[in-house]
Amino acid sequence: MTRAVSQGRQCPAAKPLVSASDMMLLAGMVILWGLSWPVMKLAVQQAPPLWLAVLRFATSSICLFALGLFRKDLRLPSRGDLPIVASIGLLQMAAFTGLGMVAMTFIDAGKASLLAYSTPLWSVLIAYLIFRERPTRLQLVAVTVGMGGIALMSSPLSIDWSNRGSPIGAGLLVLAAICWSTVILHVRRHRWNATPLQLAPWEMALATVVLIPIAWVIDGPPTTIKWTPNLLLLILYFGPVATSFCFVVSAEVGRRISVFAMSNLTLGVPIIGAIASVTMMGEHLSAVSLAGFLLILSGIVIAGWAVRSKAHIDGRTRERNSRQRSLWPTDRT
Repeated sequence: MTRAVSQGRQCPAAKPLVSASDMMLLAGMVILWGLSWPVMKLAVQQAPPLWLAVLRFATSSICLFALGLFRKDLRLPSRGDLPIVASIGLLQMAAFTGLGMVAMTFIDAGKASLLAYSTPLWSVLIAYLIFRERPTRLQLVAVTVGMGGIALMSSPLSIDWSNRGSPIGAGLLVLAAICWSTVILHVRRHRWNATPLQLAPWEMALATVVLIPIAWVIDGPPTTIKWTPNLLLLILYFGPVATSFCFVVSAEVGRRISVFAMSNLTLGVPIIGAIASVTMMGEHLSAVSLAGFLLILSGIVIAGWAVRSKAHIDGRTRERNSRQRSLWPTDRT
């Protein structure tokens, strides 16, 4: 879920080759993130969803604060970084995870993971509506294909609308994806003073503080939680392991590869989530659901390719303009 890949890495050009140890860490990160979806589904069957969201970020923030102290790298966010801390903490962490946890009380984990990871599609639409960024033809194709998949995945042909909770769950996941997409666009425009890893514990702490009163009002006091060894293991997995550890891998190792490569890697998360949900939890993926799955996945791939193509074209344009300015200086008399 908490994806440092989206958190604007302003770094030198990536190395062409990735070490075997880095690839193992990145592969492990994708697998752990993918498996976290059926794990969270198991958890919401045993405890209130919003309190699980609280526990996820409370345990994760403690781990990252401890890591920062150990590395002597813990620092307060600067004034310039406060907007991005608020954006990530409130929208990407609190809203995305809270909505996702509640949604999984209504909908299968496999479908949930895919709908939640449809963020690149919504980013294209939000960029146009808010920043007036005109989408390229390839981006329009991506949105059309992906939205067709979302419509299929959310339709009565894929989920049981006689159960009122099913369309509600799908709607919450789409809203969660929109929240995350908004953060991605903010991250692209933010000028970082601290690194994403230095800000992460503060963002997780903010998400925890915001979610506590919401969970108390909606799910009741935490005394309603029935603690069991199994529940503790589930929380340990999707908190310190799938959030803290994976965030560190994404932030540290992810800086050494291109954003495009990282985006392609994270495509494995919903795929693993869906496969694990079918094989481990016996969830059913109908032909219509599979078609929706493939359309959304195709839309995400095309959107990623469109971003890369646009960046390549923009880079060549800047290079050409730079050459022209060097040949024809504007201050020449």
